[in-house]
Amino acid sequence: MAKSKHNVITYGLSGKIGDLLVFSQRAGQTIVSKVPQQKKAASEKQTEHRRRFQQATIYARAAQADPELKAAYGQAAGAGQTAYNIAVADMLKAPDIESIDLSGYAGRTGDTILIRAKDDFMVKEVTVTITNGDGSLVETGLARPDVAGYLWTYTATQDNGSLDGDKIEITASDLPGNIAQKGEML
Repeated sequence: MAKSKHNVITYGLSGKIGDLLVFSQRAGQTIVSKVPQQKKAASEKQTEHRRRFQQATIYARAAQADPELKAAYGQAAGAGQTAYNIAVADMLKAPDIESIDLSGYAGRTGDTILIRAKDDFMVKEVTVTITNGDGSLVETGLARPDVAGYLWTYTATQDNGSLDGDKIEITASDLPGNIAQKGEML
């Protein structure tokens, strides 16, 4: 792929020339590349990726129609990027739950669980579910983010007498609705 800046001959040129070259414009530059060749049928993985990318473009178009979302994605855009690009990327990548710190949880009301969760754009919410060893629900609720939105704190609202076999399930979601889950046994 070649790039051209302010070339008198190629400046502003876009489109395909024969079956050899494709010219496109990006951030004030003319980009020249080979015409893509499709030689074989798509694999299952490629088909799934295309489906996900199609969903991402649908989401990005909807985000562009919402002035608040468009502005939020636009603030995250760097040089050569648009709010649309950031929205597509956000849809393609689910949040990541990096760690769960259970050291502050002993089964008492007011105990805390710390969660480190990140996303390429923003983690929207983190839900904590605590179940007993027999599968019965102890409690579920939303964690609160710190100022940066990276460290989330859940404060227990119920006493939990026995922690034997209990499970803590963390669910993080982002703006497009992608979900990540991670569990820890007590």
